[in-house]
Amino acid sequence: MQKTRLSFILIVLLLASNFLWGFFYFMNRSELVTLRSQAQNQETNAQVVTFTRLFINDVLKAHGEVVFDKRLELENAVRALKDQTILAQWGKFINAKDELTAQTEVKNLLGMLVDKITVK
Repeated sequence: MQKTRLSFILIVLLLASNFLWGFFYFMNRSELVTLRSQAQNQETNAQVVTFTRLFINDVLKAHGEVVFDKRLELENAVRALKDQTILAQWGKFINAKDELTAQTEVKNLLGMLVDKITVK
């Protein structure tokens, strides 16, 4: 009788501890998912800011034609963003036929870059 009662109490305690550990696991798991999402947003924001800084310094502030090495660096930076809409807008900019079209596409590109940055 004493052994069965002790066994029952032990089983109840073990089940309660399993539920408690499970609760903590799921609470920490949801926090981990949130933290990973925030880290991904910060990484994306850093890449967008890096590309935007390169674009402003190497294209908008350029005196004359942009040299090949800078164009390659910009192309690699825009591809690193892994955003098809920004890449398509970049393509519209670099394929612009005249200065007025290029200016319009630059405005659209900069607007997209600013919209891409998420603040949370």
